[in-house]
Amino acid sequence: MQTRLASLILCAGGFAAAAQESPLSAIDWLAVQRDVAPVVALEPQVSEEPIAQSAAVPTVDVQPLDAPDIGGVGLLPSSVTGFPPSLWQGSSEDRLITSIRSLNRTTALVPAVESLLHTLLLAEAAPPNGSSGEALFRARVQTLYDLGLVAPAEALMERVGELSPDHFDLAFNLALLTGTDEALCARLSEQANLSRDLPTRIWCATRSGEFPLAMTIYQTGVALDQMSELDAELLLRFLDPEYAEGGQPLRIPVRPTPLQFRLFEAIGEALPTARLPLPFAVVELSGDSGWRAQLQAAERLARAGAIDGNQLLGAYTKQMRAASGGIWDRVDALQRFETALTTGDPTAVSSSVQAVWPQMRSAGLLVPFANLFATRLQGLPLAERSQKLAGYAALLSDEYEAAASHLSTSDDPQLVYLSAIAQGQTPPTQSADVAHADALRQAWSGAPNAPTGIADWPSDNRLGEALLATISQFATGADGNTQALAEALSSLRAFGLEDTARRAALQLAILDMEGARR
Repeated sequence: MQTRLASLILCAGGFAAAAQESPLSAIDWLAVQRDVAPVVALEPQVSEEPIAQSAAVPTVDVQPLDAPDIGGVGLLPSSVTGFPPSLWQGSSEDRLITSIRSLNRTTALVPAVESLLHTLLLAEAAPPNGSSGEALFRARVQTLYDLGLVAPAEALMERVGELSPDHFDLAFNLALLTGTDEALCARLSEQANLSRDLPTRIWCATRSGEFPLAMTIYQTGVALDQMSELDAELLLRFLDPEYAEGGQPLRIPVRPTPLQFRLFEAIGEALPTARLPLPFAVVELSGDSGWRAQLQAAERLARAGAIDGNQLLGAYTKQMRAASGGIWDRVDALQRFETALTTGDPTAVSSSVQAVWPQMRSAGLLVPFANLFATRLQGLPLAERSQKLAGYAALLSDEYEAAASHLSTSDDPQLVYLSAIAQGQTPPTQSADVAHADALRQAWSGAPNAPTGIADWPSDNRLGEALLATISQFATGADGNTQALAEALSSLRAFGLEDTARRAALQLAILDMEGARR
């Protein structure tokens, strides 16, 4: 590598002079203004107090008149979320960041609670008092990225306008995964101070066709030991294809950066995303790496609530299965079920729903499945087991409350119990072997109340913090703490999130009874 690098240094030496040009200084700008603007001479008044304390040019911040401060940037206004603009104002920024970061993918949530967390992260709201909210904004974007919501995170970054170096690096990571990095590279070409990361600058230089500049930056970085060993080797193979041809395949990192991922791809050693962190799955949605990779990515993202059921269905029905076993059996079961629904034959539907349900259950996809098909299952004269599965699907779907009015007269005690929760009623005294039955009954017995510790937070402009605490408490309760679960559900109700509370209760109970929660 050192020999190859030495020869490349000699080839690129002639381009060093290009770096000698300096940008216009403040004096140059003032000279231009002096030439085009009229000069008005004013006689100084001895009696006037001095206004300026120095002759230095002040720092001027520029932004559109209607642009929100960065701490208040969001994609969902209050009219959509129902949250007040003061969502975060009364809270400590550091405490909020700690709470958000603690809610990672290992937290035991259900889709309804995950959706609440996503809404909080995307909400447009004023930053905490006494803070610009920049650190909170970065934590929100980073968490969206970690949860696989790459496109919403990128859209949030696009609302910032002018980027600081910290914001640029975050935006660039998102753009690398969505394939929109060219625009940011063009911005970096105009404002080199936006990124101090040498691999980023090298990548962007090649995007604009400035290969000599890219090599010069590379040589400097290697000489000053400013790049990791992996970055240096990846970039050398990227910049010099002849060198890459003689090299052995590189060891795959456990957690590659988005740029490393793209560099592996560029040198012909594309990394499979199935074992990489969730954000990398979005790369496969295009289908360029094959249908299996697309299916695996769609399932991972649907489980996390990062894509909707229609996107998942689109992947499942793209073509006929190519093999058998594993994911292919799931594709086949789903396609057969959809065909049976289309024909409307109750016998075929009964058989196919019993085949597809365990497939969706094993993949952790019962809620997306229910939202896609529950309505079409209702009213069909199905076999007993299939009828119960149709009832579960209805209660897991968006139309759970309408379905509950019919299920409340069912002969199945579990469906009767759950239909009471779906309608916001206190369930029967007998648990009917419903998972978390005691917690659910407590949460819907009497008026809803939040625990003393957080009950007053919404009135102190700390609703966002209260909801983050409730989400964390729900996760604890879902793992078996009955009191914590009852309090979390009651808190959601007390904070005006009755629909979220019902959905969360139904999803947790049904998924745990079916052994389908991940």
